[in-house]
Parts: sequence; C-alpha cells; structure tokens
Amino acid sequence: MAAIPTKLEGCFIIEPNVIPDERGYFMESYNEKRFEAETGTKVHFVQDNQSFSTKGVLRGLHYQTGEHAQAKLVRVLQGEVLDVAVDIRPDSPTFGEHVAVMLTAQNNKQLFVPRGFAHGFLVVSETATFFYKCDNFYNKESEGGIIYNDERIGIDWGMEASNLIISQKDTVLPNLQNSRPIW
Repeated sequence: MAAIPTKLEGCFIIEPNVIPDERGYFMESYNEKRFEAETGTKVHFVQDNQSFSTKGVLRGLHYQTGEHAQAKLVRVLQGEVLDVAVDIRPDSPTFGEHVAVMLTAQNNKQLFVPRGFAHGFLVVSETATFFYKCDNFYNKESEGGIIYNDERIGIDWGMEASNLIISQKDTVLPNLQNSRPIW
C-alpha cells in the first residue's frame, strides 16, 4: 500500500496493492502495521459502517466533536463517489480548506480522514456502496455538521444543485463560521 499525502496535514489517499490474475484480483484493504508505517499515524479502528445510495445522493458534511471525534478510513465497494474532507481544526494553517478525491470500486483508492475534519461524499454513479472504518464509536450528542455548499469552503461537487438528493437534516446545517466547535 502507498499513502499519498494531501495538502491537508494528516489526510492521506491510500492506494492498496492490487494483485490481479485470471480469476479477478486480491488486495489487502487494511493492515494496521503498514498503515502506521506509511502514514506515521497510529490509529485503532473500532467501528465499521456501510451505506448504499443512488446517483445524486450527497451525505455530509459531518463530524463528531470532543472526546467522540472520529478518524475515518473510507472506500467504495461498488460504484463511484466524489469524497470530500474539510479541515476544521481551528489552529490549522489549512483551516476551511478541503480535498476532493474520486473513489471508485475500480480504482480501490481510500481516503484517510483524521480527527478534526468534516467529511462528505456525493454519489456520481447510478448507485454506490460506501464503506468506512472509524476509530471511535458514534455518539449522537456529539454530532456536528457544515452545509455542503458553504461559500467559504467552496467545494465543486461537479453536479447541479437541482440534481442533488440531500436529507432534510443536511439541508439545514450551519456554515463553517457558525458550526459547532470540534473540541
């Protein structure tokens, strides 16, 4: 596996070693020792989550606060998504900046989203199955979120707003300036 640093400190694109043969392929999707060696980050995942969505579904931008903050390792099992991580660490030199990565079942790329980041994704294929590992358990009282179209962040989702399918909860999230503090 290779960990490719992004412009946001601590956020990495993970490219696993895929071994194809006449039957298909094999890949190790996660190995704690290799992950630590490649990223310099010690993380212990405790919860796996999976979602299925149709084209145009936008989930996010979400995060957990305080002692319930979560780091995530995200990937696509089927389909294609535009995956976005936003640095919301107040003292970070890249506060409010984001990275966007196309994650597909074909490219097998993953994105490591450290604690102190908001995360979201948009399904760009007809359907997508999204999978992620978390290093902390979900806690409803610690939920935080930022509206997907915050002008300060400036994410180009690559799809007309009229084609987006967004939960009612996500349409009323605050902008970055008015969002819940992470710590």
